[in-house]
Amino acid sequence: MDQRNAGQSRGEIAPDHGWHTYAADHVALMDHLGIDKFHVLGICIGGSFCLKAIETAPGRVTAAVLQNPVGLNPDHPNHFQDGYAEWTEEICAQRPDLDRAAVEAMGRNMWGGEFVFSVSREFVRGLDLPALVLPGNDTPHPAVIGREVADILPGAERLMDWKGPDHIEAQRSGVNDFLDRNTRR
Repeated sequence: MDQRNAGQSRGEIAPDHGWHTYAADHVALMDHLGIDKFHVLGICIGGSFCLKAIETAPGRVTAAVLQNPVGLNPDHPNHFQDGYAEWTEEICAQRPDLDRAAVEAMGRNMWGGEFVFSVSREFVRGLDLPALVLPGNDTPHPAVIGREVADILPGAERLMDWKGPDHIEAQRSGVNDFLDRNTRR
């Protein structure tokens, strides 16, 4: 989906917006499409969106693939806050109708946490659904976060060698096999 305020989508930005706002959008789309149960697959920030959707709609998500999950990088703790500050400048310049204070507040709601930003470690530890984690290995997708998610998410599978042209088939088949095994027929 073209999430709000990305791509061609335009929407309100309020001081209380954050991960829960996007999760409500995602769940509303599933409701609109008449889909009760579904898998989620998130790449990069999508992993945090997936985890928040799981928290928001308990029992509806039946399996999750978290590829290159983002999170608080201990070596670069301000990475996302700095990127959001740049985005704030861009979007406020493009859309003078926005309240800068609201945009900045939303940024604090999005990037002010720890771990994967959208949910707590305790929430991830308590999940009971099949999951496949493909940890990252760069600044926005710190290996330490991907490994921790895989370690604390009960029963999570992981695919370590998945990046780059030499691993395209392993990635494709690994994700497809996982989803196939966890789809009710």
